[in-house]
Amino acid sequence: MAYRNLAKKSTRPLGPTAPRKSHIATQQSGHFQNKSLVGVESHHHPLTDVVANRYLQNYETEVKGRFEKIVPLLKRVSALQHEQDFVAKGQQLTFAELGFELPSHLLEKAWVSQLDMRALFAWCVFQSHQEASDQFFNDDPLHGGEESSDAKSFQSFLSDCGFHLLDVTPCADGRLAHSIAYALRIPFSTVRRRSHAGALFDVEQTVNRWIKTEHRRYREGLPNRAEEPTRYLKVVTYHFSSVDPLHQGCAAHGSDDAVAAKAGLQRLLDFRESVENSFCCGASVDLLLIGLDTDTDAIRVHTPSLDSEMILDKWVSALDLYQETQALTKDQAMQIIVDRVKKSAPDKPDPGMVSFVARLLANNISQIDYVRQLHGGPYPDAGHAERFIGVGIGFKEVHLRNLTYFAHLDTVEEGSPDLDVGIKIFKGLNVNHDLPIPVVIRFDYSGKVPGARDRALADCLRVDGAISSRYRDLVDDGLLHTFLTVRDRDQKGPAEVVGSSLDPALQEAH
Repeated sequence: MAYRNLAKKSTRPLGPTAPRKSHIATQQSGHFQNKSLVGVESHHHPLTDVVANRYLQNYETEVKGRFEKIVPLLKRVSALQHEQDFVAKGQQLTFAELGFELPSHLLEKAWVSQLDMRALFAWCVFQSHQEASDQFFNDDPLHGGEESSDAKSFQSFLSDCGFHLLDVTPCADGRLAHSIAYALRIPFSTVRRRSHAGALFDVEQTVNRWIKTEHRRYREGLPNRAEEPTRYLKVVTYHFSSVDPLHQGCAAHGSDDAVAAKAGLQRLLDFRESVENSFCCGASVDLLLIGLDTDTDAIRVHTPSLDSEMILDKWVSALDLYQETQALTKDQAMQIIVDRVKKSAPDKPDPGMVSFVARLLANNISQIDYVRQLHGGPYPDAGHAERFIGVGIGFKEVHLRNLTYFAHLDTVEEGSPDLDVGIKIFKGLNVNHDLPIPVVIRFDYSGKVPGARDRALADCLRVDGAISSRYRDLVDDGLLHTFLTVRDRDQKGPAEVVGSSLDPALQEAH
């Protein structure tokens, strides 16, 4: 598919160090507000990383702020559509506010018909996502890239704990999209992340990823040599709501956190059993189950014993630890955390696992403060407020809460449960307000493999066609638009745009 540049790129600086306006327009849902971390020095927990909280807040404000400006901007553009020189005025206003231009082929039709505001909305969402994506890969605003000191330090810590790879499956719910970089404060490049509805990961695919990891250890000595006694750590992160537990928990499990935890644990056990049945008991993996409160970002960890036994109704709570240790010194607080982790295990725990869990709990204390001081309590958006659906394989750059609903899949047929949930969510968020569902399709590929890019492009087109077929009514009404991207995972560069339902050539073909 031939594809034209979607928009004129902005030359303004992006990221945490860029100057920002003093206010951010509220999104149509009214959820996101910009607040400063005022008084953070005098009211934070002794373990809270104040510096990290500041740059994480700046990044969240910068990225989400792009999306918040879309609706107010389009209202102003709509009011201009019957004025002389509308196209020029509309483009000038849009570039000044958003840093890119609108598609001329849509603006130029305004004199004979109403502006296609649905298409313009989707265009702006796609461009805002692309700017954030480019910034992420070019500037490493979260300081979590492979070459960052934070990533190297954490990878060393992980190895000291006895793990050579960390594989985390959060729920696909957008309220967990930030679980790695924010809630757990783990450098993103040190984690293998795959999101699934209900955190119900595909066991067979995970076994295949384990095989590839172990094969690389034997063949290349990466991330460490095969004879070193380290383990593959598989983590499931389920979620629950403390504000509205009966309605705002995990939809895939009927907002029942006990059911969500049980299902997550069963997948973990199935994965370990699959590996050991196929490769003998010496090829063991370690397991960990974490619960995340989507209202406060506080975690609870089901500490495992040496043989990965976990008790579903027994955990160590970061929120309880926060309250218990807030008047102590850093060293005293860490000692309490370590003691509580040891006591929470059903039997003697592995020392490396204790260190790892204690680190996660200590990290999460910073996030508890982050949410409290940014919002004055729990998040104001207890429910969904995602901006777009991400479909396919990839999205390494998405690390913000309620920005993206993930539907990781190879085919729409096998991934339809995840995708259908996302469409249902966005019917409430967007379609009920006559706004379209923006869907970003992404397939990462390895540039080292001949023909991989062509196959990734073919995957994009195949999934795009399947989405159009499955949700034909939405597409025909202009209530679902797609944006196709591919990315070479072996490079540090951003994703490449390869197509969109908003391409004028495609529109003419319709």
